[in-house]
Amino acid sequence: MVDWKAVTIGFVIILVLGSAGLTLPIIGQIGAGLIGGFATGYLAGGSLGNGAWNGLVAGSISGIVVSILLALLGSVIGFVGGPLGSIFGGVSVFVLGIILTLVFAIDSALAGALGAWVKG
Repeated sequence: MVDWKAVTIGFVIILVLGSAGLTLPIIGQIGAGLIGGFATGYLAGGSLGNGAWNGLVAGSISGIVVSILLALLGSVIGFVGGPLGSIFGGVSVFVLGIILTLVFAIDSALAGALGAWVKG
């Protein structure tokens, strides 16, 4: 069962730290996922599976939100190249965002399991 309070707090942590982590593109995003996932798992508590599940949900939601925002930004920037440039700009950024979602989800799930273990 999803602990929405823990997921919401983890989601916010991932977004805030992920935004700050844009200066270090890969390390900052992975670090944000780890810290947010750990916080989610710790707050959710329970078994390792419960912490991992809640961390996975928080990481997935934040990855999806970031993907959509970046795809919209890519579409706007791509509009300079005309309608076709806008489509390619948005789609390519969205595909990259799906990869980012997987990164957020996997490291958040692992950190969520660790957070639940620390609390337990």
